[in-house]
Amino acid sequence: MFSRFFSIFLNRTPSQDVTNMWILVGLGNPGKEYKDNRHNIGFMVIDEIAREYGLPAFRAKFEGEITEGRIGEEKVVLVKPQTFMNLSGECVQKIVRFYKVTPNRIIAIHDELDLVAGKMRVKKGGGAAGHNGLKSMDQHLNSQDYWRVRMGIGHPGDKERVTGHVLGDFSKEEEKWLPEWIDACAKNVGLILSGKPEDYMTKVAADFKH
Repeated sequence: MFSRFFSIFLNRTPSQDVTNMWILVGLGNPGKEYKDNRHNIGFMVIDEIAREYGLPAFRAKFEGEITEGRIGEEKVVLVKPQTFMNLSGECVQKIVRFYKVTPNRIIAIHDELDLVAGKMRVKKGGGAAGHNGLKSMDQHLNSQDYWRVRMGIGHPGDKERVTGHVLGDFSKEEEKWLPEWIDACAKNVGLILSGKPEDYMTKVAADFKH
């Protein structure tokens, strides 16, 4: 019996080591002072996904906060890196190695300056467009072949004001519709997992008319 098992172990292919789990990463900064920043929209969506689907409380692991469960038939790990935005990839790399997930099973949820506030787009791959969290993920995963849920926060118009904009809290006016937008993005995320990113964007837009 042992020799048969050992033979199977030696002759397994690399694909047998890869899991079908999804890793959903919300990008943001840890700490109360950053909690309501536009830069932390990824954390906000991840928290709402966990609540929407009844996942267990987050726990500290791999330099992040994680929870595991299911969204529909799909196994998922939700992640909020605690390494600060610029080092997000350090946390993600550890989780990906542990769960043996390929980049195309990773979804990064992040703020996007190049989309107006309240608009969301999904794409796979591409550059980081100056986003330090994505830059760190690209570096530590050695790949850009992961999904991105791009949450529009708008551009302040002046490059000198970008840092203050992304690290500033959502405005009082934005706070009026923000919870509804986050809810729409969270409750429909299963459409991405089932291979329907276009349907996801359509459904979120239908549920949230801003």
